[in-house]
Amino acid sequence: MTVQKISATEASRSFSDLLNRVKYAGEEFLVERAGVPFCRIVPVEPKGLLTLQDLAQRIEARGADPEFADAIEEASQLGNSPVIPEDPWTR
Repeated sequence: MTVQKISATEASRSFSDLLNRVKYAGEEFLVERAGVPFCRIVPVEPKGLLTLQDLAQRIEARGADPEFADAIEEASQLGNSPVIPEDPWTR
């Protein structure tokens, strides 16, 4: 889906509709003021469950100790690994 450009004035006039389009249709908007982009309105990643493999990938992507990420990856390969809820504080 492409990002739609919208003026700040139009965004303020139709803010409720804009939010509904983002939430229910997954649309994304680039808000401009005087033709200059200054913010995006995008859907939040869907909340879901975080597996141990997902956790290992996130830790590794953030540059944490590779051995720690490897240990988590190994634990996820054992099968029947517990599902860890996604951290609601992560942006």
